[in-house]
Amino acid sequence: MASARENVSLLFKLYCLTVMTLVAAAYTIALRYTRTTDKELYFSTTAVCVTEVIKLLLSVGLLAKETGSLGRFKASLSENVLGSPKELMKLSVPSLVYAVQNNMAFLALSNLDAAVYQVTYQLKIPCTALCTVLMLNRTLSKLQWISVFMLCGGVTLVQWKPAQATKVVVEQNPLLGFGAIAVAVLCSGFAVLASVGGLYTSVVVKYTDNIMKGFSAAAAIVLSTIASVMLFGLQITLTFALGTLLVCVSIYLYGLPRQDTTSIQQGETASKERIIGV
Repeated sequence: MASARENVSLLFKLYCLTVMTLVAAAYTIALRYTRTTDKELYFSTTAVCVTEVIKLLLSVGLLAKETGSLGRFKASLSENVLGSPKELMKLSVPSLVYAVQNNMAFLALSNLDAAVYQVTYQLKIPCTALCTVLMLNRTLSKLQWISVFMLCGGVTLVQWKPAQATKVVVEQNPLLGFGAIAVAVLCSGFAVLASVGGLYTSVVVKYTDNIMKGFSAAAAIVLSTIASVMLFGLQITLTFALGTLLVCVSIYLYGLPRQDTTSIQQGETASKERIIGV
């Protein structure tokens, strides 16, 4: 993966992150707008199904382009899909989790402002971190633990006195919205262990690093906040601003590369041996 990142230009990395940021912000804003209109609402399950169908068609199209011929395309489908029923069964677990997660996003954005949702949804970071520690026996650095607690504190501030949107006239239930986000966060934390969601996310994971992905998440929060002020009349409060700042900083800190202490420890050991030898 490191070689893939080294072989691409900075311009391509910026392009991937720009698109990912705009997609994340635009998705949240568009979903919020369509869920707060005074017209008849669409079924969220239908929207989720259509989204997955579009992803499937895009994936099939990319596979067809990669294989280059109809014969190799059929052979690839036969080998990797029809010929691997056990793998399909394994994939059904994260697929079901993602279905629940996406439906919870619709429910949350029907009851919470887009900016509040965007900030609160970053709880998926500590949730995923805990899942990796408990289920995969991985360790987090002290800085990552600090950033996790900082992020939780920032979300708490955002939810303490939620910012109000003056241009939204539909009835909302903030408690229901937060509950929906909680379920989505749990689903996200579990599903990330099995697969990577979203076509562009997979590109960003392959060709960029955690710092740039963290910057993308923070930029999406800022764009969602600006759009919420302009479109929905969001009134920014002091607690919301402080909480958002804490979340953005924590995302950056969490993505910092872990220090390799091996060489440091070896150097300290060598120094002690020299001192003892003297």
